[in-house]
Amino acid sequence: MVSGKLIKLLVYEILEFASFSIPTLVVAEQFASAFQGTKNSAEKTFYWLVLSISIAYVALVTLIVWIPVKVLFYKKHRICSKVKQWRPPLMMCIVFTTLPCFGFSVAVTEVQKNASNTSALPNTLPDFPVSVVLASLILVDIIEKLRKYPLRGRPIKNEDSHIHTTNLQQVKTVTEQVKPSEENNAVHQPAQRLPFGFGILRAISQQDKRAEIFLSSFIMWSDTTEMLRVSGHSAVFKSGWLYPVYIFSYISLLRIIVTPQQSLVSFLGVFLQDFPFMFVRISLIADLGTITPILGLLKNILVTLSYFYFNCLTTFRVFS
Repeated sequence: MVSGKLIKLLVYEILEFASFSIPTLVVAEQFASAFQGTKNSAEKTFYWLVLSISIAYVALVTLIVWIPVKVLFYKKHRICSKVKQWRPPLMMCIVFTTLPCFGFSVAVTEVQKNASNTSALPNTLPDFPVSVVLASLILVDIIEKLRKYPLRGRPIKNEDSHIHTTNLQQVKTVTEQVKPSEENNAVHQPAQRLPFGFGILRAISQQDKRAEIFLSSFIMWSDTTEMLRVSGHSAVFKSGWLYPVYIFSYISLLRIIVTPQQSLVSFLGVFLQDFPFMFVRISLIADLGTITPILGLLKNILVTLSYFYFNCLTTFRVFS
């Protein structure tokens, strides 16, 4: 009988490989269709040529990069135990899938610009290819976070807080050693019952780390999703603003490589997303108007300023 762990492993690997390969084929097909639409000929030689090249690229990268890395990590457990600060599957997706997809997306607009005048371009670009690329990254991110958790059983307690409470030892200060502690003289009061500790309120107030992973993964990329949605606006892809939008959107994706427990996550979130997005949105609004939401700009400004204030300025005596 096949074990549950083996089924879980196979499902995870199939989903990750689909996320690694499908976006490239989808965006390459969009590019081939756009180029074919610029030709008056009924022959689809170039269309099938692009699809064949994209399939060959996915197969080559899979055989040379994806499969060897996966086999290496499953065979060499020492290497897997040492890699704790970054996630190789997400790095492979970012480099070998997302980068070619963004290149094909930019090439689609360039092909249409060269084939006709700018006024003949559509008002908006299709959202499906961009959604497929981001959804694949989010799926791999969720799978990598879920690997250490079982999919069945009772809710799992927060392992970080458990380690924190068991490993740290209580250290008394000099004042506590000289003077008697007030806690020893105080009468211990019985613990109060929580408001949601019984009945139906207890059932609906349950928290599970596994469910929070799905929520946090989608929320984490909401700002990048909105920025890429702006790239589909006619005023953006008909002008040169398409390139900075795609470049800084790709740069913001690089922070997904580090592990969620890494202390650099907040730093990378500010300097790879909010800080550059703030200048991109200010420039877009100044040049093209409010094609990007003001709320997104406000979020970037507040996140950047609050990070600098609480992590840098509060260390000085004036702000302490």
